[in-house]
Amino acid sequence: MDQEEWLTVQEIADHLRVNESTVRRWIKIGDLRAFNVGGRRGGYRIRRSDFDRFVEDRLGEPTPGQTLALAAT
Repeated sequence: MDQEEWLTVQEIADHLRVNESTVRRWIKIGDLRAFNVGGRRGGYRIRRSDFDRFVEDRLGEPTPGQTLALAAT
């Protein structure tokens, strides 16, 4: 059985070059599926497959460099 990769809010923010608060907003409004594992600041974890779907839904067929366009949305 394959193990799903889990990402943190910080990892997604770093990858997309956005602020962590932007990622948390996407989670809060339901655009990015995440699981709260506790913690003071909302210890969210996001499945790699959910993150990939989020990027594809926003950008269509992603190509290198396109992920930066997410910062403007």
